[in-house]
Amino acid sequence: MHIDLDGSGISEIFTGIRFLDHMLEQIARHGRIDLTVEAQGDIDVDAHHTVEDVGLCLGRALDAALGDRVGITRMGHAIVPLDEALAMVAIDLGGRGYAMIDAKLNTPSIGALPTELVPHFLETLAREARMTLHASVKSGANDHHKAEALFKALARALDQASRIDPRAEGVLPSTKGVID
Repeated sequence: MHIDLDGSGISEIFTGIRFLDHMLEQIARHGRIDLTVEAQGDIDVDAHHTVEDVGLCLGRALDAALGDRVGITRMGHAIVPLDEALAMVAIDLGGRGYAMIDAKLNTPSIGALPTELVPHFLETLAREARMTLHASVKSGANDHHKAEALFKALARALDQASRIDPRAEGVLPSTKGVID
């Protein structure tokens, strides 16, 4: 895995789970993050370990790319429509890994990705990236649209929160003096 938060949205992604690849491509493109992911897992058993491991690695890569977080905007949010679906994401890159996910997906899977793994991926990502993540799907009928809107909203929120704020150059975005 390779990540560049100051990228242009270029991605090369292969996890063996095409819908997961599609969602990671959304993070790259709409978050303006250059992202390379190559994963090999036991998808012949099921997708769980691969999805979880990609979430772990991406979260850790985000955490490392953010470094000491000095000068970043820290918080971001986005509301993203996709046809009938509407998703909202708010994040805080303040060092606390926590997730509240409200995404009712009705089908057992989208492609080869079990829908129960969508919130699990996001929870794992949030914990490992040390970010607070609130993500919800407000409306929608098509699970593909709902999941894609959710990942696009995450991407936009990440782009916003990870940007350097020129007014806060060299300033840790915390009144406590630490990010934890």
